Amino acid sequence: MAGNARAAYGGGSPGRPSARGGGGSRSGRPGGRPPRAGGGWTPWLYLAPALVVLGGLLVYPIYQLGLISFFQYTQAQVSGGEPATFEGFGNYAELFGDPRFWQVLLATVLFAAACVVSTLAVGCALAVLLTRVRAVPRLALMLAALGAWATPAVTGSTVWLFLFDPDFGPVNRMLGIGDHSWTYGRLSAFFLVLLEVVWCSFPFVMVTVYAGIRAVPGEVLEAASLDGASQWRIWRSVLAPMLRPILAVVTIQSVIWDFKVFTQIYVMTNGGGIAGQNLVLNVYAYQQAFASSQYSLGSAIGIVTLLILLAVTLVYLRLLRRQGEEL
Repeated sequence: MAGNARAAYGGGSPGRPSARGGGGSRSGRPGGRPPRAGGGWTPWLYLAPALVVLGGLLVYPIYQLGLISFFQYTQAQVSGGEPATFEGFGNYAELFGDPRFWQVLLATVLFAAACVVSTLAVGCALAVLLTRVRAVPRLALMLAALGAWATPAVTGSTVWLFLFDPDFGPVNRMLGIGDHSWTYGRLSAFFLVLLEVVWCSFPFVMVTVYAGIRAVPGEVLEAASLDGASQWRIWRSVLAPMLRPILAVVTIQSVIWDFKVFTQIYVMTNGGGIAGQNLVLNVYAYQQAFASSQYSLGSAIGIVTLLILLAVTLVYLRLLRRQGEEL
């Protein structure tokens, strides 16, 4: 057997391909062919059309947003009555010196965190449920979830407002709480918006995690069941570690979506709630830019939001890399 293995390498040692066999070369390519010149640029050529589109749709608007944030840019500059004056970091200093900004930032962080945790919990639980039910209930649940996912944010927000309407909504009648207004109180309004955000966001998590579970070998789950592990223990000790790259993707996506929520807050709280009690960063930026015509301040808020999301994403990816995960 050793002679056959050695013969397969052309009569030489296993670590040295024989020169007589012609099966290898210093270039590491079969037949001694040299590497193609410029081969490293080939992937970039395929990516070039997509990069051009992304550059036009993302890079240039971000550049313009950052540029405006360094100027004094109000309605007077937009109409051409006054020239735009360079302010440097003056807009950012004004923004960071405003206590209202820090209140809105804290509310945005807490609201986004609650939305992300709730969305992941509901999506993962339903993904596990899909693996436990038969074909017909599974299909019905998938269609219902995809219908919620495909519903436009404005439409979904309007429907949820009707469901919780103090005069005609069925929820108040079922709970027997009369004409209670869910959008009057700060916490109840945020809770109502959270329900709508989770409703339209969990299908993405559910479908993605379900696809990952289906890719897990059945023998692993069967062995865990034979060992007496409960469903929660199987998820915590078996599925979650194996699905960590997928969970990382859906978590980052959920953070980005929920941190920049605009439509649901604007529609369901009528522009940020009573006296702005339900403002989040995106709605606050809209008010500064278009309601107050302070376009430079609105741009500064947009840049701060972008930097926060980039920082959160990079930190999360770094933690995963430290744990040995490849994304």
